[in-house]
Amino acid sequence: MDSSYKARKEAFVSDLTGGDILEINTVTLVAPVAVLLWSVLQSRLSFFTPYSAAALVTDFLLNVLAILFATTIYSSAPLLLNLLLASPAFLVLLNRSRTRTQQKAKPPRQSTTPEKNASKRSQDAPSKPESLPIHPFLTTYRAAMMIITCIAILAVDFRIFPRRFAKVENWGTSLMDLGVGSFVFSGGVVSARSVLKSRTSSSTRTPLLQRLIASTRHSIPLLVLGLVRLYSVKGLEYAEHVTEYGVHWNFFFTLGLLPPFVEIFDSLATFIPSYEALALGTAVLYQVALESTDLKAYILISPRGPDLLSKNREGIFSFIGYFAIFLAGRAIGIRIIPSGTSSKSPQQARKSVLVNLGVQSLCWIALFVFNSTYASGLGANIPVSRRLANMPYVLWVSAFNNVQLFLFCLAETVFFPSVHLVSSKEGELERTSFATSPIMTAFNKNGLAIFLVANLLTGAVNLTIPTLDVNTAQAMAILIGYAAAITGIALGLDWANIKLTL
Repeated sequence: MDSSYKARKEAFVSDLTGGDILEINTVTLVAPVAVLLWSVLQSRLSFFTPYSAAALVTDFLLNVLAILFATTIYSSAPLLLNLLLASPAFLVLLNRSRTRTQQKAKPPRQSTTPEKNASKRSQDAPSKPESLPIHPFLTTYRAAMMIITCIAILAVDFRIFPRRFAKVENWGTSLMDLGVGSFVFSGGVVSARSVLKSRTSSSTRTPLLQRLIASTRHSIPLLVLGLVRLYSVKGLEYAEHVTEYGVHWNFFFTLGLLPPFVEIFDSLATFIPSYEALALGTAVLYQVALESTDLKAYILISPRGPDLLSKNREGIFSFIGYFAIFLAGRAIGIRIIPSGTSSKSPQQARKSVLVNLGVQSLCWIALFVFNSTYASGLGANIPVSRRLANMPYVLWVSAFNNVQLFLFCLAETVFFPSVHLVSSKEGELERTSFATSPIMTAFNKNGLAIFLVANLLTGAVNLTIPTLDVNTAQAMAILIGYAAAITGIALGLDWANIKLTL
């Protein structure tokens, strides 16, 4: 890469101050609103069943391109894009006669004789308290996080992507700062399944050493990817932003080191059963260290010494904040993944999930407001810093993701009641597939593999195209082609029933 162009690229992503949280919320609201329209079309018109070419194109427009447009050509008017997506949904809902007709055409249950149904119910009843059902809203939530992350890592290299959405230098909030934390939070949510399985298992809990070995084995591919990225960036003289994670550190190292550390902290759950308390405790202790010692100055302004700690201090110390975010994600996952107990009906269990998400959202929002603003003279007014991954950043990411989960869960509850109103396993796959976009299912199934492909494609585009010098039309053509490519790869892996676990 030409040295002058490399310098321009690095300057393009340096010394940024971010944007307003309200604008970020409006931009990211596009994902739930697009899912709202998808849900209305599917529940009222069965538009995506069967999954025709028109259905595929519409699915791609709603769940992928809507997010791309929100962060590029509609970045100055995200509210307009939300209205354009919501209007057709309300028009369909207002057509009451069609609504009544289509409500009768719910996905059919598997045809079985009454005797088989009775046998099924008797077999399912004892396992009901231990069941960990499939939640379409969780699939949709994780896929939306993956899609916006994959889009942003390439779009940020084009001028069509506003600088206020790119990662800030030291203090402030931005869309990409939120995306990195949300990626970690969503990983924490699904990690709750392993905890819940171990709690309901009748066998003895696996010793810590064995769990550490298993988690380390899981981390090795991510750490290898981190090394590959490190050597490719250095070898190809790819433009890099050193103050993001450090000289050698990158996000793959953060992801790879999370599982072993989580297993160590998981032992503390015996004494502190609340993962919310563990997350908050970790964030508070880290913030105290930042404020009461020279740690904050060391991370932000200290000259880089020859040792590895000094060269990579941003990545190493911000890991503490990301760890707290992961624990916060696991906390909500433990609350919402189980189907409930035998004393609860399916309706009561779903109401409990919504209440949990609503209460958690309000609590995290309140903590964030009091931590990062004056709050009528009662708040601490500590600015958000993704570079530090400080306490306000942890609270912001946790509050945002809980709200997103609540919105996706609410849409599923309203438009696809058959998913949560039936407690048995009979026809579960059929009900959940009817309520879930195939594109979202594909992105969720091979999330980390798609993230790796997105990183490789991003590198290829940047090495072959001067992204800073292309016009708006060229940039959008490249980004739409890129979005179509990663979507096609995701769908191809899903249709071939291939699951690449990293």
